[in-house]
Amino acid sequence: MATDSADVFRRLESEQAGYLEELKDYLRIPSISTDPAYSDDVHKCAEFVKDQLVAAGLEADIVSTDRYPLIYGEWLGARDKPTILFYGHYDVQPPDPIDEWRNPPFEPTEEGDLLVARGATDDKGQSFAHIKAVAAILAERGALPVNVKFLIEGEEESGGESIERFVRERGAEKLACDAIVVSDSSMFAPGRPSLLYGLKGLAYMELRVDGPNRDLHSGTFGGAVANPANALAYIISQLLDHQTGKVRIPGFYDQVLPLEDWERKAFAALPHDEDAYRAELGIAATFGEEGYSTLERSWARPTCDVNGIFGGYQGEGAKTVLPAWAGAKVSMRLVPNQDPDNIARLFADYVESIAPVGVRVSVSWNHGADPVLIDAKGPLVEVAMAAQEDVWGHKPVLIREGGSIPIVGTFSEVLAVPVLLMGFGLSDDRLHSPNEKFNISHFYNGIRTTVRLLDRAADI
Repeated sequence: MATDSADVFRRLESEQAGYLEELKDYLRIPSISTDPAYSDDVHKCAEFVKDQLVAAGLEADIVSTDRYPLIYGEWLGARDKPTILFYGHYDVQPPDPIDEWRNPPFEPTEEGDLLVARGATDDKGQSFAHIKAVAAILAERGALPVNVKFLIEGEEESGGESIERFVRERGAEKLACDAIVVSDSSMFAPGRPSLLYGLKGLAYMELRVDGPNRDLHSGTFGGAVANPANALAYIISQLLDHQTGKVRIPGFYDQVLPLEDWERKAFAALPHDEDAYRAELGIAATFGEEGYSTLERSWARPTCDVNGIFGGYQGEGAKTVLPAWAGAKVSMRLVPNQDPDNIARLFADYVESIAPVGVRVSVSWNHGADPVLIDAKGPLVEVAMAAQEDVWGHKPVLIREGGSIPIVGTFSEVLAVPVLLMGFGLSDDRLHSPNEKFNISHFYNGIRTTVRLLDRAADI
C-alpha cells in the first residue's frame, strides 16, 4: 500500500502561494545560455538553484565546467530504499521577438491560471516543482521516503556539452540511481497526463553563402554577379519536396525506424482534434510528410526546418544591393536509428552539391542530440503512472514527443535505468515563442505528482 501523501498535500495547500513567488524570482533571472552577453545572469541563476536545494534540505554543490555550471544535490538518508535522480535545466531560450510579448519576458505575469514569462514551462517551472516537492516532504516529515539526487544544467538550450561530459566521465559513480525523472515536456491535453517513451534527436546546422567581396549595386551588377541571397533561397527550396513533404537529402531516410502497427493504432485512438489544432495555431491546413497523421509526423517522423534567414539589407525603406553574403540556420529533428553525425554529413554534402555557380557555400554543425526510444515497462514506470493518476484523475497515455532533450539518451546509455519523461506542461505553452506560459494549477499538480511518485516508490 502506497504511503499516504495527505500530510504533505495539506502543507502544500498552505504554502503554495509562497512557492509561486519563489518561482517568479527564478523566472526573473535572464539565464540565456546561447548569448554570451547574459553570462553573468546564467551564473547567478546557478547560484539561485543551489540555494533552493540547500533551503529544501539537501546537500548541494555547484560543479564548474568549461562553460556554465551544473548544480548537483542529494539526500541519501533512506537506507535500502530506491534512489531517484531528477534532471532539469535552468537556462532559457532568447525572448526574441520582444515586441510580441504582452509584458516584459523576464517579469512573470499572472493571467488567470497562467504564469507568463520566458522559461515558465521550459524548464524552470516544471523542474522547480521537483525541488518544492522534496522541500515540502522534508519540512513536513524531516525525512524523505526514498533517496534523491538532482542534476540541473545551464546549457540545454545551447548544446549541453558540459553535462554530456560530466555524465560520461563521472555519472556511473556520482549519479547511480534506480530511475531518472525528467519534466521538460507536455501532457497530451489539459487534465490528461502522459508518459513519454520517445524523443526526437537533433542535428542543428548553419549554412552561409558567400559571393562578391562587398555588397554591390543591384542595378550596376545585377544579372552579372550571382546573388548570395538568391542562391540561399534556391538551396532552401530544395531541402523539401513541397508536394510530398519529404526531405530531399539523399540517404536521409535510410536508417529511419518505422512506426509499429500498435503505435499507429494507439496514436489514432487519442482524442486529437485537428480543427482545434489548426485554430489554435491560426493556420488553414497542416503540412508534412504524406501518408502520416499530424501526431505521427510530430512525434515519430524526421523533419527539416529553416529556423532563421539572414543577410542583405533589412532596415526601413529600400537599399538596392546584391548582398555579399546570406545565411540560414536549419534544424533536422531525427527519429530512432538516425545518427546526428551522419545526418549532418549528408546535409553538408547535399547543400554543397546543389549550390549555384558563382557562390561559395560553407556548412557548420552547431549541435546535435540522439533520438531516444524508451522501453516504458517495469515497477518504477508503473509507480510513475500511478502517481500521475492519483493527482490528475486519469490514467496517463503513452506518447512520443517531437522535441529533443539531448542528455536523455546519454542517461539511458551510461546509467542503464528507466528514464521517466513526465511533463506537466501543455503543447500550447509557447515554449521558444513570445508569451511562453505555464498553468499555475499544473505547477501545483506537478509538485503533488512528484510527492506521490516518491511516496509510491518507497514501497517497491
